[in-house]
Amino acid sequence: MKRIEIKSPKKEATFWIHLLILPLITLSLQSCNDDEVYEKEQYKNVFALISESDNVARKFHLLGEESVGYVAASLGGTEPIEKNIDVKLVEDRTLIDRFNLVNYDTDVSKYVRPLPADKYDIEDYNFSIQAGTIGGRLPIKIRPDGLSPDSSYFIPLRVESYSAYEANPTKSYVLYSVRIKNYYAQSDGATIYSMRGKYRQQGSASELEMPGNKVMHPISQNSIRIMAGNEAYASDVNVFNKSSIVVTVGADNKLKITPYKNIEVTQVDGDPDFPNVFKVEDDGFKTYKTFLLRYNYVSGTTVVEMKEELRLEFQEEDEIEQDK
Repeated sequence: MKRIEIKSPKKEATFWIHLLILPLITLSLQSCNDDEVYEKEQYKNVFALISESDNVARKFHLLGEESVGYVAASLGGTEPIEKNIDVKLVEDRTLIDRFNLVNYDTDVSKYVRPLPADKYDIEDYNFSIQAGTIGGRLPIKIRPDGLSPDSSYFIPLRVESYSAYEANPTKSYVLYSVRIKNYYAQSDGATIYSMRGKYRQQGSASELEMPGNKVMHPISQNSIRIMAGNEAYASDVNVFNKSSIVVTVGADNKLKITPYKNIEVTQVDGDPDFPNVFKVEDDGFKTYKTFLLRYNYVSGTTVVEMKEELRLEFQEEDEIEQDK
């Protein structure tokens, strides 16, 4: 006679419970291990050169003076470091080549240039993140006079060596970008003055109102470039060469209007409403930088008579803070 084995419901339930618990224990152990690795990665001391997402550190420098910029490093980690991190940087022109290739491919007209050697000094390529601190920086002396507002200039630097802890591999180099500015404008094309203009073709009896905006670029410590009259603006050197003028502010705030390159322009003085002066105006609520311009210029075969008021709202304290 066959023996029939009757399984205990209690034993069968225990079997299935063990079967279910075993993977959970395995997953739990794995999770604990992953957390431990993550915490080590999260809290270890790693330094990085500070820049924007494209590894470019952009800085504006005032025309007319030598100023100091900094390449800075920041340290991550929850515990303070117990010894100095001595960092050595080195210039590497291949970083500019790579940037141009990635961003502009074969469009050479847009290529970033290395900052000319006579425009900066780096006395020492070594700096330290001191024990107990979270950062360090390397000073660079910049002499921006003579740089073009239409070009971007880089000083390419990468970490060559360091004495302790770790460097972030994706932030171990920086492209220090030198752009120019003066009291009236910055070279990035973002300085836009509102315009109240009057336009007339010479010989015509009618004078047209011409409201709008004008992009202003710095040329020197006390001069700026704008498009003449109602000539169309484009961020193109050929356009600037053909149709832009230079306005220079004297020590007495009187203006001198001259061609930038190829345009014919004549300053007209004696207009009481547009006396060719610069002034700062405060209406009790807002403060404005204001240019009052009067000039004639040749557009094609036509002489154009222009009267312009250019205004830019600003806050003096903000500009002082930016220059620090």
